[in-house]
Amino acid sequence: MNKLINQILRFGVVGVLAFLIDYGIFVLFANVLNIHYLIANFFGFTISLIFNYLMSMKFVFSRKEGADKKKEFVTFCILSVIGLGINELIILACVDGVYLHSMMLQETFDIGIAKQAGKIIATGIVMVYNFISRKIFIEGKKTGE
Repeated sequence: MNKLINQILRFGVVGVLAFLIDYGIFVLFANVLNIHYLIANFFGFTISLIFNYLMSMKFVFSRKEGADKKKEFVTFCILSVIGLGINELIILACVDGVYLHSMMLQETFDIGIAKQAGKIIATGIVMVYNFISRKIFIEGKKTGE
């Protein structure tokens, strides 16, 4: 159990750093450069994915014995693309589904705040998905092991 807790803590540190990269790029592109928020999310997510893969494989997850690194990277990317899809849907729901359909929210907050809040909510949900899916498919272990 201590090994799992230690791994979750390392995952958290790598995740926070990846989030800062992802979120920083998202805010820069969406709010400063006025690039559509879903496109900004794609770029932030993709750049942080590369960082996250490198750090996760070095500090968080153990490789399966005799694992093919190319196959491992492809698996990591597939799981991440699913995470990106979940991430995009949550942000879309927060902005287009909630914010743009609520006059009260529009009168209270700028759309930039709605985008950032959606990004934070999405990141929290996808973080849980990422840990569980990578634990199962990269390490080949159940989360309780």
